[in-house]
Amino acid sequence: MRAIILAAGYGRRLSQSGDKPPPKCLLQFGGHTLLERHLRLLRHAGVDEVVIAVGYAPEQIEAELDRLNWQPRPKLVLNERYELGSVLTVHCIAPDLTAGGDVLLMDADVLYDGRMFEALCTGEHANRLLMDRGFQPGEEPVKICLSKGLPVELRKRLAPDLVYDTWGESVGFFRFTEGTAGLFADIVAAYIDDGRADQPHEEAVRDLLLQYPKDFDTADVTGAPWLEIDFPADLVRARDEVLPQLQPLP
Repeated sequence: MRAIILAAGYGRRLSQSGDKPPPKCLLQFGGHTLLERHLRLLRHAGVDEVVIAVGYAPEQIEAELDRLNWQPRPKLVLNERYELGSVLTVHCIAPDLTAGGDVLLMDADVLYDGRMFEALCTGEHANRLLMDRGFQPGEEPVKICLSKGLPVELRKRLAPDLVYDTWGESVGFFRFTEGTAGLFADIVAAYIDDGRADQPHEEAVRDLLLQYPKDFDTADVTGAPWLEIDFPADLVRARDEVLPQLQPLP
């Protein structure tokens, strides 16, 4: 299994002074960067092949890998136009997305417990997404909506007439089989060809889910501690609320 970590952005919403902060994957909690946490938890889950999609300040991420002396060293793939949209970042790593075997696609800006991977990586050759039903509704969370167990929506804003019986927040981690990863890469390529490179990659994931809903299962991780870090207030919550609940790093 291969993991692809999307770490190209610079987290402009975290900046309060106007200066660009470090890449979000280099934020530290409990003395460890998010990147180190990703790598250690992935290894514990049996995943050693890691690709990191970078854009903003890639030399800082290189320096962190040097500091960690992580082996085997993750492959870095550069999206020079990272400010355009994350769907373009996914397009840049398409060869790694389609290189064979199951693939984990992960946001880099998430602090989470290793038990997430138990839900994501269990079993062989699965298409899977993670859902937290204990979220606070609002405009910011990317919502997963299910009807009779099948995904019917993956968006921040829901249509008023959408019919669903279960909903929750997407953790931002997805697992694709080899065949589904190829289909996803094709959808992403169509976005680029159609001039939609400025879109978030979740829109392409949404298209994939709605085209092949029966091919996916949804793992409910409600109650597991995690937080996507977008705003200054998230830094405080991550440190004071989420970090104390996490299992020790392996």
